[in-house]
Amino acid sequence: MGILGTGIKEGLLLKPVTYQWAMDLYDQAVANTWFPNEIQLGEDIADFKKMTDEERHAITFLMSYFNPNELLVNKALAFGVYPYINAPEAHLYLAKQMWEEANHCMSFEYVLETFPIDRNEAYNSHVDVPSMARKEEFEVSFIKRMTEETLDITTTAGKQDFIRNLVAYNIILEGIWFYSGFMVALSFRQRNLLRNFGSLMDWIVRDESLHLKFGINLILTVLDENPDLQTPEFAGEIRQMILDAVEMEEQYNRDLLPHGILGLNANYINQYVKYLADRRLEELGFDTEYNVTNPAKWMAAANDTLQLVNFFESTNTSYESNASASGKKKD
Repeated sequence: MGILGTGIKEGLLLKPVTYQWAMDLYDQAVANTWFPNEIQLGEDIADFKKMTDEERHAITFLMSYFNPNELLVNKALAFGVYPYINAPEAHLYLAKQMWEEANHCMSFEYVLETFPIDRNEAYNSHVDVPSMARKEEFEVSFIKRMTEETLDITTTAGKQDFIRNLVAYNIILEGIWFYSGFMVALSFRQRNLLRNFGSLMDWIVRDESLHLKFGINLILTVLDENPDLQTPEFAGEIRQMILDAVEMEEQYNRDLLPHGILGLNANYINQYVKYLADRRLEELGFDTEYNVTNPAKWMAAANDTLQLVNFFESTNTSYESNASASGKKKD
């Protein structure tokens, strides 16, 4: 029996573990447990107030996008992933991931509550801003396929829909679009602004790096166990999904930074998006498309995506919940 299936009575015995990578990710995720109020975000209010209108717009725009989309990811997991896999170790990890997405949503609520941001404006932007709404509609279309129609996971067509949903949420939303926003959010700390906000984002990035690793492993496992999915046509479709996502993100970033802020503009972010897309293509076994350099090399210190494959070779004691109090120093 492979990892895909819908039997309720299957997957009730954890040991022996079949997919050790899922168990390892669960253990790491539990060690990484944190809570937003551990960060003294109020210390950043003075920075926020002295920033330019364009800079404040960028933070507000990011919150407008991140806040509802963390909840959207949970829907994709609950309706599009969890019901279609059998392995209990994968279910354990997904349960922790769903809690983390909820924790991220509450983290962005904490930002909205702390900084002088117009909450209604921030909430409405994901509907009112066309480039943001377009990204959301792209994602929603895949959830609809998983929830509003009958999906038979035993068929090739059903398995293809499962992979499409994973690529849409895990590779595109979390692995490219979220990382693009993380880079912008963390760029303020590069200028010694919003340092505590930066620490909050660091913790979110580390969670997301595990989500990404889980999703990539799950996709590759399903492809390995189901040769019927390994066709040039389906591979071409998945590759095109990622390229289309880059084009959507480029427009979004032009709305995020219409004029640019100190050290950052839409072209810079979009080069980073193309760099991210190439990494994701490589991780899925594709050739790269854009072949651009990473313009934000400083992101390596904030858990650069290239380090993901070696994530477990280093311990992040400053982040793990069982670290000593002295090891949990906040920036």
